[in-house]
Amino acid sequence: MMILGRKLTGKTMKFLLFMFVGVVHLLPLASGKAIYGNGPSQRTFQEIKEEIAHYGDVAKSIINLTVYGKAQNRSYERLALLVDTVGPRLSGSKNLERAIEIMQQNLKGDGLENVHLEPVKIPHWERGEESAVMLEPRIHKMAILGLGSSIGTPPEGITAEVLVVTSFDELQRRGPDAEGKIVVYNQPYTNYSAAVQYRMEGAVEAAKVGALASLIRSVASFSIYSPHTGIQEYQKGVPKIPTACITVEDAEMMSRMASRGNRIVVQLKMGAKSYPDADSFNTVAEITGSKYPEQVVLVSGHLDSWDVGQGAMDDGGGAFISWEALSLIKDLGLRPKRTLRLVLWTAEEQGGVGSSQYYQLHKANSSNYSLVMESDLGTFLPSGLKFTGSDKARVIMEEVMSLLQPINITQVLKAGDGTDINFWIQDGVPGASLLDDLYKYFSFHHSHGDTMTVMDPKQMNVAAAVWAVVSYVVADLEEMLPRS
Repeated sequence: MMILGRKLTGKTMKFLLFMFVGVVHLLPLASGKAIYGNGPSQRTFQEIKEEIAHYGDVAKSIINLTVYGKAQNRSYERLALLVDTVGPRLSGSKNLERAIEIMQQNLKGDGLENVHLEPVKIPHWERGEESAVMLEPRIHKMAILGLGSSIGTPPEGITAEVLVVTSFDELQRRGPDAEGKIVVYNQPYTNYSAAVQYRMEGAVEAAKVGALASLIRSVASFSIYSPHTGIQEYQKGVPKIPTACITVEDAEMMSRMASRGNRIVVQLKMGAKSYPDADSFNTVAEITGSKYPEQVVLVSGHLDSWDVGQGAMDDGGGAFISWEALSLIKDLGLRPKRTLRLVLWTAEEQGGVGSSQYYQLHKANSSNYSLVMESDLGTFLPSGLKFTGSDKARVIMEEVMSLLQPINITQVLKAGDGTDINFWIQDGVPGASLLDDLYKYFSFHHSHGDTMTVMDPKQMNVAAAVWAVVSYVVADLEEMLPRS
C-alpha cells in the first residue's frame, strides 16, 4: 500500500487498520442510532439502565408540574374549550375544518415549533334524517345511528319483516329465510375485537343472502338505551344495503320476540349520503431536537370524531394529552436530543385515512423514527403502557416506565398498536399506546354519551404525565430504541 509515495511497513499498516476499525465502531455512537446488541461496540444494558435512571429528577418535575403544579387540569380545560365551542368533528364536516384551524392557532400560541398543516383528502359522508319504527308485534320507536359510509333508503323507507341472528354462522344456515327481510344481528359482546366485525361486515353478509337492510346490535360493553355508531365497509361485487346500529336493549328484545315465534316488522328510513372526498389536514407541531433533529419520537391522537356527542373521549382526550406532553416539556425548558413531533390526525374514524397519507409522505425517513405513540383508548387513569417492539427495546421501555413509580404506573404490556401508527409498526418502528379502562371506554364509544362529562381532569393529568415522561426520555436517550 502506498500513501503519498511512501511504502508502509507492516507495523504501520496494522496501526492504521486498528484506527480505521475504531472510527467505524464509533460512528453509530455519534449518530444517535440504536446499537445496543449490535457488534463489539455495543453498550451494555447496565449502561443504558444507568442512563435512564439519571432521568429520575426530570420525571418527577414533569409529574409535579402536571399532577400537582400550575399545569394541573390544563389538558382538560383546553379540551373542554374546544369541544364545547366546536362540537363533534365528523370527517369532511365544517366542524372538523374549524377545529383544525383553532388547533393550528393554539399550537402556535403555545410557542411550539414548526407548526404546520399537511394536506390530505378525506371521506365526506353525512347521515341525514333517520328513524326506525317497529310496526309489529307492537308500535315501538327505536333509537338508531346509521353506520359510516352506509347508503340511504328510498324516501319512503324500507318496510320489511325482521330475521334475528346471533352470528354470521347462523345467518349462513338460515340464508334462504333472509331474502327480502331486514337482518338484525344480536351478537354477544365478549370484547370489542370480536364484536366489531358485525358492525364492519354485517351489511355485506346480509346482502349476500338477499337482505334489504341490516341493523346491528351496538358494539358496547354497557348500555342505557344508547346506539353506538362507527364505520362499516361494503365489498366490491356485493349489493350495497342500508345499515345502522340499534341499542343493545332493542336487539335483545327482538331476539326474545323471535324466539317466541312473533312476527316482527320494522320500517327503516335513512337519509345517509356520501359526497366527493373533502380537503383536510393533519396538524403538526414540534420541539426540535438539540443533537439529532432528523430523528423523531412521534406522539399523537386524532382530532376527528363521529357526529354524535362531543368527541371528548374519542379522541379529544388522546389528542390533548399529546399536545400537553409537548407543553410540559417546553414549560420546563427541556429540549430532547431528538425531535418530539406532535401529530393530530384527521379522518381516523374512517380507517386511518389521514395517518395513511402521512405515512406515504414520510415513510422514506422510517429509519429515523425511534418510537411512535398514539393515545386512542381513553385518557382515564392509565394502568400502564402497551408496547410493540423488539425484546431489547421492551426492557429499555420497562426501565423508562420505572421512572413513573411516584404515580404507581409502571407496567409495560404487549400490543402497543393503534390505527394511526400501525403503518410504522409494520415497518419495524417501535410503537406505544396507553393501557386504560376499556370497559368504561366502550360504554361511551361512538355514542351521544361521549361528552366532557365522561372526562376526569385528575385522570387526564396522570395520563399526560405518563405521555410526557415516556416521550421525553425516549427522545433524549443517546441512542434510538433497538429494532428487531
